Amino acid sequence: MNSNPYKREENMVTRKMISIDEELCNGCGQCVPACEEGALAIVDGKARLVKEIYCDGLGACLGDCPTGALKVEVREAEDFDPEAVRANLTAQGRAVPGHMPDPASLRMGGRPKGGCPGAALHAMTPCQQANMPQAQAPQAGPASGSALGHWPVQLRLVPPTAPFLKGADLLLTADCVPVALPGYHGQFVPGRVVLLGCPKFDNQMEYIEKLAQIVTQNDLKSITVMEMEVPCCASMTAILNQAFERAGRRVNTIRVTVARNGAILAMAPL
Repeated sequence: MNSNPYKREENMVTRKMISIDEELCNGCGQCVPACEEGALAIVDGKARLVKEIYCDGLGACLGDCPTGALKVEVREAEDFDPEAVRANLTAQGRAVPGHMPDPASLRMGGRPKGGCPGAALHAMTPCQQANMPQAQAPQAGPASGSALGHWPVQLRLVPPTAPFLKGADLLLTADCVPVALPGYHGQFVPGRVVLLGCPKFDNQMEYIEKLAQIVTQNDLKSITVMEMEVPCCASMTAILNQAFERAGRRVNTIRVTVARNGAILAMAPL
C-alpha cells in the first residue's frame, strides 16, 4: 500500500533515488545548484528532495556534498518526469539541461541469467602484451604495445578476490577519461590495475561496497582516481571516499581531473 496519498500508484517504479542523511547534512546548500533538475532544496536548514519526479537518481550532486550526506539508494519511487522538470526549472528561471535521461532507462529490471565469457578473470604476461598486433588504422602518434595486464577492467565485473588486485597500484577511472585523454594508455596504465566505471549511470552503492571490499581484502600500494571535469564524473571521488569510510582505512590516493579537450586540469593528493 502506498503510504503517500499524493503519489499515483500506477506511476511507481523501482529505480535509483537520492537519499539524505539529516544528521550529516549541515544545510550548506551546495547540492542545490549541483542538481541540474532542481530536485533539491534547503528547507528548515536541511537539504530536502522536492519531488521524486524531478530526481533522475544518477547522483551528479554527490560530489558537491562536503559531509557525505547524500547517497543513492534503489527503492520504489515515482517515475522520473522530464516534462515536469522542464516546467519546474522554467518557473524558477533556471536553465533546462539540453539532455535528460529517458525514464525507461532509469527503471531497474532483472539482470540476465548466466555470465559473459568475456568476463572471465585473465592476467596477461609481459610477453603476451608485447606481442599484441598493432591496429592498421592511422595513428596520431607512434605505435606502442598494450600495457594492460589483466581482464576484465569494468569495476562491476572484477571480484575483490581477483589475484591481480593483491598489492596493486589501482587506476580507478571514469569511463569517459580514456576517450578524452590522449596519453591515458601510455602515461597512466603501465604498472597499474585498471578499474573502469561510470558513476552517473551505474549503481553507486554497489561501487562503494565493491571498492570497500577491495581496500579491505588487498594490500593496495596506491590508488589513482581519474575523473572528467563534468559534475557527474566528479562523484567517483565521493564514491571512493565513502568506500574508505566503510573499509575503515585509506590508501594513498592521487586525484586526476581531465578536461573534455583532453587536458589534465589538476593532479593532486586526495
